[in-house]
Amino acid sequence: MSNNVIDILKTDLSLLIEAGFVAVKQLDEISATRIFKAAQIISPKSTAPLVGLGYIALNKLESKKATEIFEEVMIKEPDNYLAQTFLGICFLLSKQKRKKGEKLILEAIEKSDNPTIINLGKISLEWVKKDLTKKEAPFLTNLDKNKAPQLSELE
Repeated sequence: MSNNVIDILKTDLSLLIEAGFVAVKQLDEISATRIFKAAQIISPKSTAPLVGLGYIALNKLESKKATEIFEEVMIKEPDNYLAQTFLGICFLLSKQKRKKGEKLILEAIEKSDNPTIINLGKISLEWVKKDLTKKEAPFLTNLDKNKAPQLSELE
């Protein structure tokens, strides 16, 4: 590609990144990956495509891969509060790192002025309190633990 074409594509980089996130939301991993990798080629120094690739991994619950990607973004861009929040969410998935994840998310909420990041952080912390800190699965709370649940009990 010539430099002129790449310069033109760089002006639409944010649209390309948005298209990648839309593809993730539509569960089209192949297209999303291709879009984010194309964005990396167009703008190799941008961390946005990496955040997108990390988001794909997080959605697949590949927390180790997602963690590595978000940590790479944080090294390149320490003030990327979206990546910091996603990294915190990765840590929430591990009991051993949960406190670290909560700390990262709280810090991102305090430092960011982006309402989307703040909302994502608050929802993530609420998820920790409501679901991740429970000793047993919420769908088993009213069932006798000594017998297998019947279909009528699960409805």
